[in-house]
Amino acid sequence: MLNLFLALFFFIIYLLNPLVGLAFDMSDPSVSLLQNRISNNFSRKYCKDIQNGFSKDEAMKSAIVKTENIISFSYNPQKKWIEKDDLANQISMQVVNECGWSFGLIGKEGIDYFKSYFLEIYEKTTPDKNFSR
Repeated sequence: MLNLFLALFFFIIYLLNPLVGLAFDMSDPSVSLLQNRISNNFSRKYCKDIQNGFSKDEAMKSAIVKTENIISFSYNPQKKWIEKDDLANQISMQVVNECGWSFGLIGKEGIDYFKSYFLEIYEKTTPDKNFSR
């Protein structure tokens, strides 16, 4: 009889408090590939402009406009799923890793600084556009 009550007790607890399952964020690989292509394109343009003697502002505006033009004329339907914050983070990491040392940006602090700088200049350069849409 005691076994029956214990079994019933644990069964009720299980029903009221189910086990927590792990969920993974499964994103579309084509979105990741497009985001990688965009960030590679931007960082390549930005770093090239810096090496050619452009100021940080000039290089940023130029790379944003060139990359935005490529995205605007792209017919890839996956571009609407790219989040601006995620893209800005990826661009920042790539720029800091590729050429950040040449203008004093390294590590996490450099990435955070470049991300905020990128978003600020982006809003000023293209206030009516959405970088990935």
